[in-house]
Amino acid sequence: MARKPNYRFEKAERERQKAAKKAARLAAKKEKADIKKDEGTDLPRSVSPDE
Repeated sequence: MARKPNYRFEKAERERQKAAKKAARLAAKKEKADIKKDEGTDLPRSVSPDE
């Protein structure tokens, strides 16, 4: 016997999964940007590019 569809619940679940995936991607992107930003701070502050 076929199940009765629950369209509202299924759509809400899809949207929840999409939001979770988007949040995970954003967190990974932010983490990667922070790492890249930290790598750039290894240069000494006394050296300026104008010299």
